[in-house]
Amino acid sequence: MSKYSIKDIAAMAGVSIATVSRVINNKGKYSEETKEKVLKIINQTGYKVDGSAQSLKTNITFTIGILVPDIKNFFFADLVQKIEKELFDKNYSTIICNTDSDEEKEKSYLRMLENKKVDGIIVISGAKQGFRFESSLKNIPYICIDRKPADFNKTIFISSNHELGAQDAANYLLDHDVQRPAMVIRKHSPILNGRINGFRNSLEEHNIVFDRKENIFCFNGITSLTKYLSTYPETDGFFAIDDRLAIELIMALKQIGKKVPDDIQVIGFDNIPADEIISPTLTTIAQNTDKIAHYTIENILKVIKTPNESGDQILIPTTLVKRNSTF
Repeated sequence: MSKYSIKDIAAMAGVSIATVSRVINNKGKYSEETKEKVLKIINQTGYKVDGSAQSLKTNITFTIGILVPDIKNFFFADLVQKIEKELFDKNYSTIICNTDSDEEKEKSYLRMLENKKVDGIIVISGAKQGFRFESSLKNIPYICIDRKPADFNKTIFISSNHELGAQDAANYLLDHDVQRPAMVIRKHSPILNGRINGFRNSLEEHNIVFDRKENIFCFNGITSLTKYLSTYPETDGFFAIDDRLAIELIMALKQIGKKVPDDIQVIGFDNIPADEIISPTLTTIAQNTDKIAHYTIENILKVIKTPNESGDQILIPTTLVKRNSTF
């Protein structure tokens, strides 16, 4: 293979040697179009930048870390795959870290990413009190997606609008003959409060007094379902906090002789592939992972280039997908 020089790369890209140098070192001014053109030529020619020397000189590695709480979760897997693909297309490599929603594991991965000298970190945190950086990690640019950071003023946060999505789900039930709705949860989740707020807002808009004992049901198998329905037998609509729970709920309702949607209507949240396999198929709230991924890439690259960006919140609308578990 012929060896190419920085002069060759500049000529092939139609830019100056100085511009190629700025792109490689991620310094100075240049357009995103110019950056992509130069990096594409570098990839096509196999031009080798002395990575270790570059890193020591500029602290640029073209590597981004991604923290994810549960890579088995379809929503997270789908989102992370789209983020990774778009970053790869922009000539960034990724280090994907599955934290299992374990705060100590999350901290351990953060230290590892710091040692790897990543350029930035995309955080989907499993921390119950909201994500925050500690000690020297504050020097690494980062953004948070889906799970709220502890400090909104200093962090860019990108997420679906969980509150409005839950409100849309409850509104749909109440607008389709449900009189006694309940929200179904399983355990604490960082997105739980937003969805509960949306559910409660819908009830209040429909002049229904929100009673946490009646309107929030913690599902833990058939026994818990039977007990809940014996206490609140007029329940005729369930909004499950996620689709996996909604599917388990439908199966449990069948086992105790309840028909969906005739006896009880069910709506989920996430729009996972299994929604179209379960019988009846599941009405759900879909998150727009394409848009979340797009804004994530746009903003992580922005904070890498301009580390002192102020905090911002970007909420992506959700969409209700009507199927057969509701009328």
